[in-house]
Amino acid sequence: MSDTTADAIAREAMEYDIVVVGAGPAGLATAIRLKQLAADSGREVSVCVLEKGSEPGAHILSGAIVDPKALTELFPDWAERGAPLKQAVTRDEFLFLSETGARATPHWLLPACFHNDGNYIVSLGALTRWLAQQAESLGVEIFPGFAAAEVLYDATGAVRGVATGDMGIGKDGQPTDQFQRGMELLAKYTIFAEGARGQLGRQLIAKYALDAGKDPQSYAIGIKELWQADPARHQPGLVVHTAGWPLDGATYGGSFLYHAEGGQIAIGFVIGLDYKNPWLSPFGEFQRFKTHPAIAKHLQGGKRIGYGARALTAGGLLSLPKTVFPGGALVGCEAGFLNASRIKGSHAAIKTGMLAAEAAFAALGEGRQHDELTAYPVAFENSWLHAELQQSKNFKQWFKKGRSFATLMTGIEQWLLPRLGIRNPPWTIHRTQPDHACLQPAANQPKIEYPKPDGVLTFDRLSSVFLSSTHHNENQPAHLTLKDPAIPVAVNLKDYAGPEARYCPAGVYEFVDEAGQPRLQINAANCVHCKTCDIKDPTQNIVWVAPEGGGGPNYQNM
Repeated sequence: MSDTTADAIAREAMEYDIVVVGAGPAGLATAIRLKQLAADSGREVSVCVLEKGSEPGAHILSGAIVDPKALTELFPDWAERGAPLKQAVTRDEFLFLSETGARATPHWLLPACFHNDGNYIVSLGALTRWLAQQAESLGVEIFPGFAAAEVLYDATGAVRGVATGDMGIGKDGQPTDQFQRGMELLAKYTIFAEGARGQLGRQLIAKYALDAGKDPQSYAIGIKELWQADPARHQPGLVVHTAGWPLDGATYGGSFLYHAEGGQIAIGFVIGLDYKNPWLSPFGEFQRFKTHPAIAKHLQGGKRIGYGARALTAGGLLSLPKTVFPGGALVGCEAGFLNASRIKGSHAAIKTGMLAAEAAFAALGEGRQHDELTAYPVAFENSWLHAELQQSKNFKQWFKKGRSFATLMTGIEQWLLPRLGIRNPPWTIHRTQPDHACLQPAANQPKIEYPKPDGVLTFDRLSSVFLSSTHHNENQPAHLTLKDPAIPVAVNLKDYAGPEARYCPAGVYEFVDEAGQPRLQINAANCVHCKTCDIKDPTQNIVWVAPEGGGGPNYQNM
């Protein structure tokens, strides 16, 4: 069977009132709220959720501290239902690190965005699996292992659903004897909840110019490890955030270290993908960070048991695209609702999923379909979430002026002004440059040498990827695609010293010698779906597309 013949095979279609793409907190909250509204009104609303991971939660990675505000709106009785929010935050620390020293900020000086009273240290993957159970108990159909690969449009240009990817396509692009045609999932409205830099969300933003008049979206990469702590060093509920070393003063970033339940510590590092130096390795910076005396003391005697990485949206309100278009909407990190100043996005994901669901439910009740759910952005603008994001609108932008100035302005905007009765900053700071355009030629930047891993506190990429339980069918086309295969060597290697070999936290990209000439080798099987390459590639030549459903990491309790 040729690929042309495969394309000629008609796809089966299933119809629903609402199709949700992505079974993360935003997508599941959307589905749950729809079913709650339907039950309250005695109506039937059919809802399905597609999830590219092997199960809900398999691709979910976050710090994470959860503000339960939105979850309480969704399920006021979440504790009685057994939601996995068990470890309350007991103490906050914020440290400014030098290479060997650590200066703690007095608690009374911490802006409200760094206070976690009433919040919980959680595994967001576990919370996602719990949300999936609640959704299914309400009648939501969840299809794990099915990657939405194509947006379907009607004759007017409105979204009418999505198609899942074909399965059983060989590395040569030809169907194998395991070939299965993808399916069409058709809906009156389709809600996209793929997370940061979603493949289909990116296409929709471009097609409908949803980002017109907005600041370019800004991203960061978050790299996380899970440790089983030495019981003598474990302090349940302790939250530590840091800024400073090992990053220079011009690079946005910081760390988190959370003493979670079960004797575990979640530790991670976040670096803005607008960094300038192509010699910088986010993975390498994270490994160096763990050797700082103020950090290493938490991990000594423990054992690393998990690893993962994920891009996150950090542009905030000023980079938020229009969230509705004919036939659908963007929710959660697909749009960029994360509050970077609080280092939290799950509460925003759940809230926006609920708001989109309420708008969609009302539209269905009016007999509408495939139009714009305009009630959703209106409801967002009148919500507590909009007020929260409004207060932190300038947070990431200040870092373009350096860490010290950003720290000062964050204190003014989120500590001083509220005490003066001014909730929202009366000024707005815009950014004009996308992250990939910030990278400078290698010749203009200092080279960074990273120490070899010791196998105790610091590790290499491949042993790290092993802990993510990442798996892809080897006989499939590479899902990391190049618009022009000549550019990695001709431009990226020549001008930027091959930054893809450093910004990828999974060892996917490496330059190898072939007959005396360099060549970019793509080890697609290592990919943890973080999307960093799709964002940071200086020539925007790399395009991440979904592999076969079920492929990728299988995170446990991340």
